[in-house]
Amino acid sequence: MSESLTRQWRVSKQAVRGKGVVVAQNSRAAEVGAEILRKGGNAIDAAVATGMAIGALEPWMSGIGGVGFMTIWSAKEQRAWTVDYGPISAKKLDPSNYKIVGPGPANPFAWPDILEHRNEVGYHSIAVPGMVAGLAKALERFGSLKWQNVMAPGIALAKRGMQLDWYMQVMLTQGARNLSMFPASRAAYLCDDGRVPMIDWQGNDRYIKLGNLGETYQRLSDGGPREYYEGKLARDIASDLQAGGSAISYDDLASYEARIVEPLSFQHGAATINVAGGLTAGPTLKRTIELIGASTKGQGAPDAPFFAAIAQGMHQAYEERLTSLGDKPTDSCTTHFCAADSAGNMVALTQTLMSLFGSGVMLPRTGITMNNGMLWFDPEPDRPNSIAPGKRPLCNICPVVVARDGKPWFCIGASGGRRIVPAVTQLALMLIDRGMDVEAAFHQPRIDVSGVGPIRVNRDLPDAVKKAIAAKLPTVDVANQVSPLGFANPSCIVRDDKTGELTGMNEVMSPWAGGAAQ
Repeated sequence: MSESLTRQWRVSKQAVRGKGVVVAQNSRAAEVGAEILRKGGNAIDAAVATGMAIGALEPWMSGIGGVGFMTIWSAKEQRAWTVDYGPISAKKLDPSNYKIVGPGPANPFAWPDILEHRNEVGYHSIAVPGMVAGLAKALERFGSLKWQNVMAPGIALAKRGMQLDWYMQVMLTQGARNLSMFPASRAAYLCDDGRVPMIDWQGNDRYIKLGNLGETYQRLSDGGPREYYEGKLARDIASDLQAGGSAISYDDLASYEARIVEPLSFQHGAATINVAGGLTAGPTLKRTIELIGASTKGQGAPDAPFFAAIAQGMHQAYEERLTSLGDKPTDSCTTHFCAADSAGNMVALTQTLMSLFGSGVMLPRTGITMNNGMLWFDPEPDRPNSIAPGKRPLCNICPVVVARDGKPWFCIGASGGRRIVPAVTQLALMLIDRGMDVEAAFHQPRIDVSGVGPIRVNRDLPDAVKKAIAAKLPTVDVANQVSPLGFANPSCIVRDDKTGELTGMNEVMSPWAGGAAQ
């Protein structure tokens, strides 16, 4: 049997430390957030600036055509909140447009096959985007800077264009088929002949202009966040959507509001875990940790009983999720980042376009790459999560803030669709139950339990761990490669109770992920 050449790699990554820290899947976006902290902004200001900037740096993951959730620890209020800016289907959406034509292809999506893949690609796959409303809501309630201040770095990046490198080439190659179907997407992301743009042999800097996104960011800054939903920008967005066949109207945009809601909060030992609840993966995280109980407690690196308990608890929690909630796990192209400041504010923020480059649609007038949030709905009728007008779907997002003794301890979350909850569960319990430091925890190989198929076990785990899991459930050894990532892509910031120092860490195998300190 052939072995991957990457078996010889031993990849490591250093944590970032300071009195204020931002960690993100794109290190340049993290630097944007850290600069906001240096200028006197708080963690919420930094998170909003990072969120806007990252849409111009890795638009296959997220952007202002997307959606998300964040969990915030407010130092002023000494408690946690969740900001919900998830997707909503159009009010006049017709479920009959999503006709089932087959049992489902052999790909990561577990739904039946839909006519023309309308829930996955193109204008019918787009849900009402909430990102701008969500970031604005968080800034208004918990931030300290003005909208124009946090927009400024993103404007500069969007006007400059996306810097091409090898990893971006990989992403463009994976998304090229869908991007080539839509004129504005093809013009922005691909060469005239449909090829993926390349770096020259001298490695000269090359930037890809993202359509009219820079001008749109400027309009959004000048007009304020409701310009996206009620102004001329909203009318341009709605006009492009309807011209492409989407059911989303100006009224859908005008009526969209992000919500500040109670998080799902529960105890595990001395820790209070605060996570987005409702239709997110938060309830599955809670159920998993309930099922695990004290089985993961110990000192130091996790052992075979730790992983066996994770595998069994996660497997049962997913069985309950799939049968009672109607959700099905899917891969996604999401981004997660964290921000924390010296005052005690913490933010765990997950935002997404859903699939790689979302729907594949870049709107011609605005340069906005749109989500394919309709893929989160079950296309089978008469189920809790079935496609319907004006409805919110289930999703796999899971941003967490953990407190101890009434003070914020760490914030964590991940991207990776169905792989998010397993990663967040393992890493959180390594910190809570095993007393590991965050840098060591992130270098620890993990398993993945996604509710369907065998338990995916990192081949670098000890044989004793593999045997302990295999004695309970079917397993398969997998590599933890760079692209596509073998496991989820988490980020975390931990506060030292004694010194107040913050330590941030990202997924070791993610080439762009990094952090920056105040």
